[in-house]
Amino acid sequence: MKVGSSSLTTAAGGLDSDRVDALVDVLARTRAAGTEVVLVSSGAIAAGLAPLGLSERPRDLARQQAAACVGQGLLVARYTASFARYGVRVGQILLTADDVSRRAHYRNAYRALVQVLAMGALPVVNENDTVATAEIKFGDNDRLAALVAHLVRADLLVLLSDVDGLYDGDPARPGSRRLREVRGRLDLAGIEVDSPGNSGLGTGGMVTKVEAARIATDAGIPVVLAAARHAADALAGRETGTHFLRTGHRAADHLLWLEHASSPCGAVRLTAQAVRTVAQRTGPLLAAGVTCVEGGFAAGDPVELLDERGQVVARGISSLDARELLRLQGRSTREVVPHDDLVPLPGAIASPVPEPARVRIRIRSAAEFARAASGGERSGQ
Repeated sequence: MKVGSSSLTTAAGGLDSDRVDALVDVLARTRAAGTEVVLVSSGAIAAGLAPLGLSERPRDLARQQAAACVGQGLLVARYTASFARYGVRVGQILLTADDVSRRAHYRNAYRALVQVLAMGALPVVNENDTVATAEIKFGDNDRLAALVAHLVRADLLVLLSDVDGLYDGDPARPGSRRLREVRGRLDLAGIEVDSPGNSGLGTGGMVTKVEAARIATDAGIPVVLAAARHAADALAGRETGTHFLRTGHRAADHLLWLEHASSPCGAVRLTAQAVRTVAQRTGPLLAAGVTCVEGGFAAGDPVELLDERGQVVARGISSLDARELLRLQGRSTREVVPHDDLVPLPGAIASPVPEPARVRIRIRSAAEFARAASGGERSGQ
């Protein structure tokens, strides 16, 4: 379950004890029924505003980090006290985008989450805003929640909001309709999802929640987007909010990391035939299909795979370094990206491979054949 700042804090920026307790009541009952729970919680920066005398969320990174430094302790202390009413221990896990963009760190995050659950504690996950820089921030916890859901092999991702679901327009506008179910991307055609949250205390909006839902459902995890006050209904499977049905199957951990969390170290431009191969995952990428190498990546680094126009069609983990690939490109059958380390990106369309022109000529005699051949040469056919 992911909960945002606006669902935990007062308008002034401090933690709302009643809201925190209400959420903990729901999660504790769910846990007592035998379901493992991981909580991805925003609120550190918002909780630190009032103690530092700030009336609103600062825009500069340094003061955001200072607010997070003060607020994160208050946030976890409040969760610890509230869950203690049920005898539940809380374990804090702070992550930056760097922790999931590097493959080794990604595995470390997985081991930490699994061990905390195995030892009977409830993980409270948040972005480490105190040390995260603008270059390595998730930007919001919705995407983080989707990645964590995959890490722990969750059966359900619940995204709590200050809005009771996804609407086909501005929820405040008369006539806007709540979508009860989303089966895939086509159901979202024409839907306005670019408005931020209403509180001004968080960073995410509906667009980040829809993107998080896409990440999770593509990996085989259904998602419920609901208002925080309906958290119990969402966890109990009762009709509430918007239900995003899963659209894919669980991918290997490294493929989800590769698609959604990796930081490519270079790029490789491909022939039209190679684009077709990687976009349809019909085989590995061979050096013969490479036309250009960009960046100084090493073997084992993630790279972007581009079509002839420079558009990204896939990501892969290169088995060769850039220098070696430069020597082999266009003429070798060495594998650049194995089939199992390749992930096409959504919407990637393989460039068409043009068929050679064909000309039919009916031949009745050797003389006609000679005339047709010579005419064909003159016409360029």
